Amino acid sequence: MTDIGDSLFHEGQVVWVLRSDGSRRAAEYVGQAEMSAWFGGAPRVIVVYPDTAAGEAVEVDRVVAREGA
Repeated sequence: MTDIGDSLFHEGQVVWVLRSDGSRRAAEYVGQAEMSAWFGGAPRVIVVYPDTAAGEAVEVDRVVAREGA
């Protein structure tokens, strides 16, 4: 979907992280995780969850922009 250095999101943008059970969790986009470029696998991005202030690297395909936010 994206290559490292080419992003669909901008730093600080509010997004949804889609979970495996079909639910979504509010998050804030921080930046791209470059791990996938070195180790293979799907491209990942870093998000922070405002409810816990915890960060996570998630597959970019699981992140969508929040509309109206």
